[in-house]
Amino acid sequence: MRISSSKSLDFNHHYLPHSNIRFLAVRLSIHFNQPEIGSKSQKCRRDKVNAYLKSYLLTNRLSTYILCRILNIDPFFYLNYLLICKPEDVIVMRILSLFIWITSAAAIFAFVLQPVGPDVQLLVSALTIAFLFVITRFNRSGPLRYIALATASIIVLRYAYWRTTSTLPPIDDLMSFIPGILLYVAEMFCIFMFFISVFVVADPVERPRARQLSDEELPTVDVFVPSYNESAEILSLTLAAATGLDYPSDKFTVYLLDDGGTDQKRNSTDLETSQAAIDRGNTLRTLCLDLGVHYLTRAQNVHAKAGNLNAGMERTSGELIAVFDADHAPERAFLRETVGHFSDDPDLFLVQTPHFFANPDPVERNLGTYKHMPAENEMFYTMIQKGLDRWNASFFCGSAAVLRREALDEVGGFSGITITEDCETALELHSRGWNSVYVDKPLITGLQPETFASFIGQRSRWCRGMIQILILKNPLFKQGLTLPQRLSYMSSCFFWLFPFVRATFLVAPILFILFNLKIFNASAEDFLAYTVTYLIASEILRNYLYGKMRWPWISELYEYVQSVFLVRAIISVFLNPRKPTFNVTDKGVSLTQRQLSNLAWPFFAIFAGLGMVLSYAIYRYQTEPALGDLIVITGAWNLLNLIIAGAALGIVTEQPNDADGISLPSARAAELEVGNQTVPVIIRQISSEKATIELKKNATTPLRAGEYGRLLLIDPPANVILPSVPVFIGKPSGSDHRSFVVELDAEACHFPAIASLMLADLDLPRALRDGRQKRRSYPVALLTLIRWAIFSPFLAITAGLSSKSTAERTSRRRRPTVEKPQPVVEAA
Repeated sequence: MRISSSKSLDFNHHYLPHSNIRFLAVRLSIHFNQPEIGSKSQKCRRDKVNAYLKSYLLTNRLSTYILCRILNIDPFFYLNYLLICKPEDVIVMRILSLFIWITSAAAIFAFVLQPVGPDVQLLVSALTIAFLFVITRFNRSGPLRYIALATASIIVLRYAYWRTTSTLPPIDDLMSFIPGILLYVAEMFCIFMFFISVFVVADPVERPRARQLSDEELPTVDVFVPSYNESAEILSLTLAAATGLDYPSDKFTVYLLDDGGTDQKRNSTDLETSQAAIDRGNTLRTLCLDLGVHYLTRAQNVHAKAGNLNAGMERTSGELIAVFDADHAPERAFLRETVGHFSDDPDLFLVQTPHFFANPDPVERNLGTYKHMPAENEMFYTMIQKGLDRWNASFFCGSAAVLRREALDEVGGFSGITITEDCETALELHSRGWNSVYVDKPLITGLQPETFASFIGQRSRWCRGMIQILILKNPLFKQGLTLPQRLSYMSSCFFWLFPFVRATFLVAPILFILFNLKIFNASAEDFLAYTVTYLIASEILRNYLYGKMRWPWISELYEYVQSVFLVRAIISVFLNPRKPTFNVTDKGVSLTQRQLSNLAWPFFAIFAGLGMVLSYAIYRYQTEPALGDLIVITGAWNLLNLIIAGAALGIVTEQPNDADGISLPSARAAELEVGNQTVPVIIRQISSEKATIELKKNATTPLRAGEYGRLLLIDPPANVILPSVPVFIGKPSGSDHRSFVVELDAEACHFPAIASLMLADLDLPRALRDGRQKRRSYPVALLTLIRWAIFSPFLAITAGLSSKSTAERTSRRRRPTVEKPQPVVEAA
């Protein structure tokens, strides 16, 4: 049942039972009592009312909202009832809702606690898994989604009960009991994370496009590009793209916030540091002058990125603030796709968009999966953030976002107590009652770390920062958060404890194989009936929820390679929560040959150790037949760890990286001017350094390698004053010799044209992202993992034997040529 928008509603009914309902009713009245404008406006108002209603129910009537979703009942019926019913009726409805939930929970727990033998348990679990497998083949939203989650949860709870009551070693055997309890705690933590993760992604939000405002309605925006040590070349593209945003020129201003040229650095007693800061400042001032960007710096490097952003806020006044990292170049429509949300909700503080990367991370590049496997961050940005958005808990990710200045002013700007200022800032604002929105549409493109060492450095910062939030600003006890928000933030923080779990699962089978410690007391029949079925159900559900964004075994690989280094990082934070410092991720590095990462040696040691343990397990199996079942189970567990460790050697074997910054696929029409001839071309791939062009079919002018020409824009936007880029023509490619790679001979003044060619729209990169989101079957994924495990050790060893010195193996990308007059700029 839906309220008809054609009638004016009496929202002053004296039976309104609660002040929150009354407040909601007033907001609904504002939208429904407006004059009719047309069907689109009518639908828009209904959508807004739905949004307000869901927000209220999720915050104040969570159980009722979930019940409505499960039973496929329109939640609007509930609002109608609250608006017209008497207080005693509301009490009856709440008692009925509570009774349904208690009855359902009691039935589930009665089933979970039912004592049965392993044969019955295996039969029931097999039937349940079969049912789960069938229903997960159908619609992945609506009632079936909740049924799937509940079905898998029953098997998980059965395992947790059995694991708690039947498998722990006796306390009088401390040598087995202590590691047994540690393994048990790790497993219970996984089960806890299972349920909290299921809660987060139970009903992800699909946001409609932001309302498109007229130029007169648009608020003013300050665009911040904070930088510390990024090269002028990387900054050139980002700044040029920012100045070319589709937005009234008198309503947005772009600022480069340079933390690499502060007074503190320029006046350093270290002459090398001082001169580098002076040179950097002069270069970037000139770059900003050429691109129409305001250059800002500050006196001291305090509070890292948060301090830099706050210093920028003190000297600007826009109603909204858009933040882009130095290597995150925005699509031209970025502000048009985000700003409209702020006009719909005066309490909205954040619109966050995904981070889309134009280059592979070290795992993708070294294993050769970038073009066909979903990127590692896609599970977070495609599913988890949308799940968080359901609970008004999607958080700031440091870039590709727009924030309301009024909200930031309320909490004193960007928070800087931890080294993850983005999530910390969102936590503070959510606790003050502000709202957030997540838009699942990539509107920027950026760079990922090129080397494994920089990848680990980045993840270490994220990990330490989230653990800091857990310790210093624990969301569970943060005043002002709703229960769903507390659970959502706890999920994000607790996730980063995975290194301890991975370390426990790595060591556990070794304790029995080498030391005969019985830390998991179970027969082979019980293990099959409970543990194996639990693992199967969990994986079916994980593939159901995340299969398009994360292939089987990939999470294990990513977590393993990080865990080797993050365990120590987490311990250091627990010992001194305020000690971690912000480190900028190193980017812009090219690798000239295959080589081993300088962090590779622990992986060789672990791989060799697991191999020897497996050999000893085989020996024990042959010589101790009485323990055959246990040796098979622990040996298989160790073998799986060995396979993952072997595949990881391929990750630490760095492959050559001939990248040239952000490089994007394109289908943009342009013209190539060579001498007195103009040739129509289509750009197929383009970066700030080179482009792949294809002659149109009607082009007859021959091109010769080494010729000098200009790539001309067709219908350039108003901000592109110089609509051409000088190029050198390379050798033709393809059998028809109609494709050429041209090298861009760009200076700073040409970057607006390059940004227009690359970032007028990101439809093709978005299509690339969507095309990679395909499910992979478990058998195929397992065979792929085994293939990596077999070949990667040999590749790693040969790379280690043939590696040259680090200086010979890496290089920095060139910087654009810019003139260096001394411009008049704003004072630091």
